[in-house]
Amino acid sequence: MCIGGPALIYYVTPTEEELFMRYNPELQRRSLERRKEKQEDFDQFVGRLKQYSKSDKPAWEEDAARRRQLGIQAELDRRKSEAEEAEARKQEMQNSLR
Repeated sequence: MCIGGPALIYYVTPTEEELFMRYNPELQRRSLERRKEKQEDFDQFVGRLKQYSKSDKPAWEEDAARRRQLGIQAELDRRKSEAEEAEARKQEMQNSLR
């Protein structure tokens, strides 16, 4: 008879529910509050991994390209809104002179 190995590890390792029940009430409450947020983060992470796996590039290059594209789009949106505000001020000044 052999004592140890994977069977022993499986036997002595507590389940997630047993660990949760050992938390103090404050930790249990915080864990329950953050559970949905953590699940959403994980789902987004898995979605990005699936998207990155469609490309031949490494995941970090895909992520860098995505962030660059988001940064470019944010800058374009910012410039567009500034141009619209400038145009609105210009129209307001023209209307006030009439």
